[in-house]
Amino acid sequence: MAQQFKRSYRFAIRTALFISLFVTAILAVFIFLDLQNWWIALLIFAGLCYLFSFLIIQYRVERFIYRRIKKVYDNVSLLDSKTLSPNQITTDMSSLTREVKKFAEDKKLEIETLKVREAYRKEFMGNVSHELKTPLFTVQGYILTLIDGAHKDKVIRKKYLARANKGVERLIYIVKDLDMITKLETGDLHLKYETFDIIELIQASFDLLEMKAAKKNITLTFDLDYEEPIKVRADRERIQQVLTNLIVNSIKYGKNGGTTEISIENLIKNKVIVRVTDNGEGIAKENIPRLFERFYRVDKSGSRKEGGSGLGLSIVKHILEAHEEKIYVESVFGVGSEFSFTLEKRKEIPENSAITEIT
Repeated sequence: MAQQFKRSYRFAIRTALFISLFVTAILAVFIFLDLQNWWIALLIFAGLCYLFSFLIIQYRVERFIYRRIKKVYDNVSLLDSKTLSPNQITTDMSSLTREVKKFAEDKKLEIETLKVREAYRKEFMGNVSHELKTPLFTVQGYILTLIDGAHKDKVIRKKYLARANKGVERLIYIVKDLDMITKLETGDLHLKYETFDIIELIQASFDLLEMKAAKKNITLTFDLDYEEPIKVRADRERIQQVLTNLIVNSIKYGKNGGTTEISIENLIKNKVIVRVTDNGEGIAKENIPRLFERFYRVDKSGSRKEGGSGLGLSIVKHILEAHEEKIYVESVFGVGSEFSFTLEKRKEIPENSAITEIT
């Protein structure tokens, strides 16, 4: 109790003691002098007491407040005590208010960011677990069935081993995609820039996916006949991966008898924009902001039947960002979708090129 009292009132006790000692000393001087004009002596005494009280209180309060506020600055590493002025601490609190407000706002933003990241981490881990669990359990089921005696039947053995192999391939596919995204994010995957014909690359992607599109009777086509090559500068292999992923998505979510159309247009002086358009089921507006997240699926059930790792669009986004390019998406639910991305074009493009200028 005594210790608490001392801490609470030490400042007031010391200040009162200084004032009392001064007043007593001044009063003793006046008594010793025995002045005849008492009223003049009284005024002088009052003035001296006032002046000393003002000085001692101002000095003591400044020192008291400054020392304690400086402790706050020193204890909170984000506050800079160099901006704290001891001469203005009792009359100008703007510096302290500004620093503390900035500190509070930064902390609030940091906490909100951490909450968002934590929620994303939990969702991501859940998605990874689910994506890996399905093929793992499938492979395990087939292997256990074979161990239990099914391996004696050659037909069943061959069929189950083939299905188990598909499950393993799916696991490898997911792991490879995750590894690629990680390398793109950390900068470990270096791009090999070269000049190539984007028309030729798109046609190669069409040829590669022709059979997949034929299963749903989907036509892969250009918007017009490009008679001249359109040269761009990028990593050919990665851009083909971008095109493949976008075309596969258009087939996966396209309607039977539909169309996937690709067009190339001049965007600005040194850029072209490649558009991949389909007339499939489209994407609901609320799903568009999350399309490029890892493992995010618009159709939680249907897209799993179609296969894929759930990382295609995320990889597309990361590859284009590594090229310092942009990707855009426009979609109307029930009508179709259009994914478009920019590429750096070669400086010299033939004037008679079949590229359509955007207006």
